[in-house]
Parts: sequence; structure tokens; C-alpha cells
Amino acid sequence: MEADNMNREKEIRNITLWGAVVNVVLTVGKIAAGIFGKSAAMVADGIHSLSDLASDIIVLVFTHISSKGQDKKHAFGHGKFETLATLIVSVILVVVGARLMGDAIKSIVGVFNGIDIPKPGYIALIAAAVSILAKEFIYQATVKVGKKTGSTAVIANAWHHRSDAFSSIGSLIGIGGAILLGNKWTILDPIVSCIISIAIIVVAVKMALPSLEELLETSLPEDIEKEIIQTISSVKGVVDVHDLRTRRNGITFIISAHIIVSSQISIVEAHDISTEAEEAIQKKYGPETHISIHVEPDTEL
Repeated sequence: MEADNMNREKEIRNITLWGAVVNVVLTVGKIAAGIFGKSAAMVADGIHSLSDLASDIIVLVFTHISSKGQDKKHAFGHGKFETLATLIVSVILVVVGARLMGDAIKSIVGVFNGIDIPKPGYIALIAAAVSILAKEFIYQATVKVGKKTGSTAVIANAWHHRSDAFSSIGSLIGIGGAILLGNKWTILDPIVSCIISIAIIVVAVKMALPSLEELLETSLPEDIEKEIIQTISSVKGVVDVHDLRTRRNGITFIISAHIIVSSQISIVEAHDISTEAEEAIQKKYGPETHISIHVEPDTEL
């Protein structure tokens, strides 16, 4: 089990470090291209890549902590640190999206007030195209590791990468439109940035809500709870299951339940039934699942 945790952390660390390297290169390249290419959208795009770098650091630190086992202060392990990382990355995305939207709206209002937006250069267009390819590639690689390891923090970070790709698509459309259609259409740059910022915020909120629910100790979805009851009920000797309580702890579940067994059997037999039920749950949801079962006699016999 410890070896599995080490391998999981190694996979997460490697892909996150690769993402960090890409973000450093893109941050410097896009901000420089935005300045020299006179594109506000590309400068904002570069800042977005910088926020990606911050989320990479958060994922590295918190997934390392979450990989630790139980200790005196954390009886159920450190799984919620990874959930917290997911929430933090999601909040960063919301802030980034709001900042992009604010800057875009400011530029749009400026145009209507007679302020000219400089026509962007081809270097900004090239930077946008390179960014789209690089960030989509790192998104695909990161989300693959996230799904393989069951890490919501890594998946959230992957979407942070993809949001950067979306931002660059917006920049490409805005910059390209301004270059091809002339100075009158330079307003496309901030308009597209505003649209992309909305998409970023929507994705961020969708990722944040499940993490927030977990931190607030929300029960597992109803279909999973029904599946848990069915799994326990399938164990020979279990008459009924009630008082099921569940919650998520990072990538693992915490489950407690009461089972009813025949009052005619011995304490040892009742204990064996509860142990078999616990093993059935851990077999289905993983050996790190925390399962506590309370045994009660069938009073109707």
C-alpha cells in the first residue's frame, strides 16, 4: 500500500513539474510577445500562465502531504489536503477569470470613450498559436495522470492548463481579427478575452463545488450509498443494514454502518460477519477505505 502511494505521488509530481516548466516558458514568452506585439490579450494570457505556475506549486505541496498515512493528529490520513488543493486551484481560476474579465471590460469601455487599442503584431499571433498547442498537450497528459491516480487536484490543475489554452484561443481570434480586419476591429481582442473569462469562471465553479461539499462532510452520492448497502447486504448472515453514514476523504471513502444479524449466533460468528462485510467494502472501494461496522442482534426472532 505504501509503495502504491509512493508511485502515485511520483506520477503526480512528474507531470506537475513538466507543467510547471511549460508554464514558466509560456509566461515569459507570452508576456514578451504581448508587450512587443502590442496585445493586451496576450499580456493577460501570459499572466494566466503565471497563475498556472502557482497552482502547480500548490498541487505539488498538497499532494505530497495527502500521500502521508495516518498519524496521531490525522486518524483518517491526510486525504483532505488534496481536496483543499483542488478548492484552492479552483478559487485561483475564479480570480484569474474575474481579473481577465475586468481588464477586458475596461478596454471595451475605453474604446467606446474614444481610446484607441493598438493594433497587435504578428508575434502575438504566433505566441497564441504556440500556447494553444503546448497547453492542450500538457492538459491531455495531466488529466490522464489525474484520472489514473484518482486525484481531483491534478484534474483541476489540468483544467487550469486547458483554461490557458482557451484563453490563448480567444487571444488568437481577437489578435487575428484585429490584424486581418483592421484597426476598427481591435476591440475583438478584449471582447474575446471577456468571453473566455466567463468560460474559465464556469469551469472553476464546477470544480470547486464538489471539493467544498467534501470539506463540509457531505455524504456520498445516493447511488454510491445504495451500492454500499447492497454490498454489505450480500454478505451471508447480514439480515439488514441501517444508519449508514458516509463521507469522502480525498480519494478514499469513510463509511460507518449498523448491521443486524441473528441473535442466535455467537459473538465470534457475529464478529466474523462484520469482518467479512468490511472486507467486501474494501475490496470494492479500495484497501484504504475506512469502514466501521456496528453489530446488532435481530430482536424480531
